[in-house]
Amino acid sequence: MEFKDRVTARMKALNLNATDISKLTGVSKATVSFWVSGTNGAKGKNLLALAKALDCSPDWLSDGVGGIDSNQVDHSKPGMTTADLVAQMLSSKAGKNLSDRARETMLAAAAEADSHVDTGQPYQAANFAALRPTNEEIVIRQYDIRAAMGHGQVPPDYTEVVRNLVVREEILREKGVSYTSKTALAMISGWGQSMEGTINDKDLVIVDKGVQDFIGDGIYVLTWHQELYIKRVMRLDEENYRLISDNQHYENQTARIDDVTIHAKVLLIWNARKA
Repeated sequence: MEFKDRVTARMKALNLNATDISKLTGVSKATVSFWVSGTNGAKGKNLLALAKALDCSPDWLSDGVGGIDSNQVDHSKPGMTTADLVAQMLSSKAGKNLSDRARETMLAAAAEADSHVDTGQPYQAANFAALRPTNEEIVIRQYDIRAAMGHGQVPPDYTEVVRNLVVREEILREKGVSYTSKTALAMISGWGQSMEGTINDKDLVIVDKGVQDFIGDGIYVLTWHQELYIKRVMRLDEENYRLISDNQHYENQTARIDDVTIHAKVLLIWNARKA
């Protein structure tokens, strides 16, 4: 039995559909469809959330290890704190390959989060709060999501933050960059050669996640046939986009509008070149 089979079996047993799982786990329906189809597995906090939603052990759900209830975190136990849940997770198979330093960091972060519960203060991870941007600065989070500029890769949700960048708003204004909101800004890495000359392999790009529809010719982060790309997009007609590769050695492609999902618009390549 594969991961997708275990997911669908538990969904059937609990009479849950993709919409239910999306609401229970906090991920998009597209991500749920990837789990159900076997295109993607779940890991980290998404695996724990999915196991909780499906009322089963994370180890069993991920690898088929043990019984459905073996090593399961007791999510319903009264009085359990975030630190308690993290400690249980670390004691299971899911945490056995982590270093001592990683374990200590996770437990410390959980304890810090718990400390904000009674006070009602909003919690920010230490590395984010320590940046302390001024009123004229913006903190842009960099996410671990690969947007392929050649062959596509399956898109995860914007969940894994790897670092943060503080940018003065005047720099973005000088570059003529406009965006839907500060919180919609994110950084990702491009991979591949098809956009060379504009975006090189592993270049960091700033994107606006608030743009999820075609708003005119430009460079977009998009999914086409369940794979993620960064492409220059032009609308050909009422039914088709033209996906353009700036590297002339790559062919441009025609894609049906109904087959394309836009996730964000590229605003700036982080080498001071405007998209």
